[in-house]
Amino acid sequence: MKTVIHTIPDKAEEKVTIECCEVTQEIINLRDHAESVGGSISGITGGKSVILPLSDILYFEAVDEKVFAYTEGDVTDVRGRLYEYEERLSDKGFARISKSVLVHLSKIESIAPSPGRKFEAELCNGERVIISRQYAADLKKILLGGKVNEL
Repeated sequence: MKTVIHTIPDKAEEKVTIECCEVTQEIINLRDHAESVGGSISGITGGKSVILPLSDILYFEAVDEKVFAYTEGDVTDVRGRLYEYEERLSDKGFARISKSVLVHLSKIESIAPSPGRKFEAELCNGERVIISRQYAADLKKILLGGKVNEL
């Protein structure tokens, strides 16, 4: 893949343009990564306030009325509700996969069937998260760029 970088005088005009023959999962992952770069959220890890780059987050999980952001090495308590993160980050490559989990799509390595008509996503760090039946159809549409096929 050829890359070209052009410098511009105004930071407000920065953008990434992807030119491709076909929109593949690799292109979608590239887009999602580019959109998440520069974004961040704050939270608390080990009693300390931290800033997490969106590109480091694997997924968010709601547990006992708290929301946690999971990275490869840490779990961070982030303030807010899961639906608020879903609304805020849906255009940054995150999607709801169950009632309690919002996943970073570019961190998904594979998806496989799981017992009970569910699916299981394996993330880039080897961790597995369950995709519930209720959210599977929407996830298919997102991953296939609006095309609906069997997962």
